[in-house]
Amino acid sequence: MKYESTFNAIDDILRNEAGCSTELDYIEQTSWLLFLKYLDDLETERELQAQLTGKTYKRLIVGEYRWSAWAAPKNAKGELDVINALTGDDLVDFVNNKLFPALKGYKNIASSANTLEYKIGEIFSELRNKINSGYNMRELINTVDQLAFQSADDRHEMTVLYENKISRMGNAGRNGGEYYTPRTLIRTIVKVVNPQIGETVYDPACGSAGFLCEAFAYMKDQIKSSGDVETLQNDTFYGKEKKGLPYIIATMNMIFHGVAAPNIIHGNTLAENLTNITEKDRKNVILANPPFGGKERAEVQQNFEIKTSETAYMFMQHFIKMLKVNGRAGIVIKNTFLSNGDAAAVRRKLLEECNVHTILDLPAGVFQAGVRTVVLFFTKGTPTKKIWYYQLNLGRTLGKTNPLTEEELAEFVELQKTKPETENSWLLDVSTLGEDYDLSVKNPNKPEIIDDRTPSQILDTIASLNADSAELINQIRELL
Repeated sequence: MKYESTFNAIDDILRNEAGCSTELDYIEQTSWLLFLKYLDDLETERELQAQLTGKTYKRLIVGEYRWSAWAAPKNAKGELDVINALTGDDLVDFVNNKLFPALKGYKNIASSANTLEYKIGEIFSELRNKINSGYNMRELINTVDQLAFQSADDRHEMTVLYENKISRMGNAGRNGGEYYTPRTLIRTIVKVVNPQIGETVYDPACGSAGFLCEAFAYMKDQIKSSGDVETLQNDTFYGKEKKGLPYIIATMNMIFHGVAAPNIIHGNTLAENLTNITEKDRKNVILANPPFGGKERAEVQQNFEIKTSETAYMFMQHFIKMLKVNGRAGIVIKNTFLSNGDAAAVRRKLLEECNVHTILDLPAGVFQAGVRTVVLFFTKGTPTKKIWYYQLNLGRTLGKTNPLTEEELAEFVELQKTKPETENSWLLDVSTLGEDYDLSVKNPNKPEIIDDRTPSQILDTIASLNADSAELINQIRELL
């Protein structure tokens, strides 16, 4: 990729910056610089398009706050104007005391919250500059300025690299990894749920907005009119994120993918009482990977019919309440939800109010944290009678350097249409469940591996292994 070396150069500069010490810092600082360059190119493109049609485009960022004014002023030859380009302490002072406060103020002058102007204000209300060296900042700006976002291919390549940077936040610990879901898995979930233009798509724990971005990419192929474009831009995607950094990244990620003013709210979904949700709030499609293992205050737990301290179980109740009748969901959740006694009441509610038609059992290693997960696919409005399970058996170990691929999920995507019984898939009759509503993954079709050796043969094998071990120990002793 032509941009990959540029992104690597950005990371190299940030590693020498005292104010940035983790992948979280790198993505945060890279994001605001990329965003302003991207926005400048976007506004230039809109300006040119307006001129071609005899119209006038009014820029959002003007004067000394334009990228071409403070970050990358050019001389007559189109090269960086080194005489007038800020650097050193002057550059840091401008960014901290003029640029950021000015962009933050856009939130107060925007005509509504559903505008790009308002989103700019929100982003710079949450962000702060951590690049303390004006010389490092100048080098970063010069590097970012090499990127061009004026074609669809350019923007696509940038979003791919940006997603890769987001995925690396997992290396910074749970604060990063908890809101990154592998895009191969997300794309598969979106294919199965199949959102359509005219439907609303919702993720109440959206993290970096991976589900919403992939749903947008999937639904773009359905566009047939300018009305469809407007629907996708303004009335389709909705998200909420509790934490500040992922909220910023989610907003910018959606803008990078092509949604001009994302409907993403910075707030705690679980703080909303379920009884306050009405029909106008409900959505057609929910796609999510809710955080689990978290804790909420006692007053938050009171917002739910089934009291629990597990955030994932609270979110499951929220999903059920937020779905419209006939609405569809694809939810990633820790596999212990299927059997944990504390979740029994939530499972019962889910099975009684929704048709849980499919459960995808994922192998260890899909997530870097090593947790085992499943994906629940369900439709609201009719109780569950039978569940089709598919167990993804790969015959290899997954990890950071050898992640899950879409090809490995292709059989699941195809088979879930007809739900046959195979070596890796089976049906569960819900009427056979006990009062605990245990939905554990128990594959009845997997061939049982039988060890047909006699006791004498097993003892011979053990003796041989012991002899090999003893010989190895003796060899090590001789070396010492």
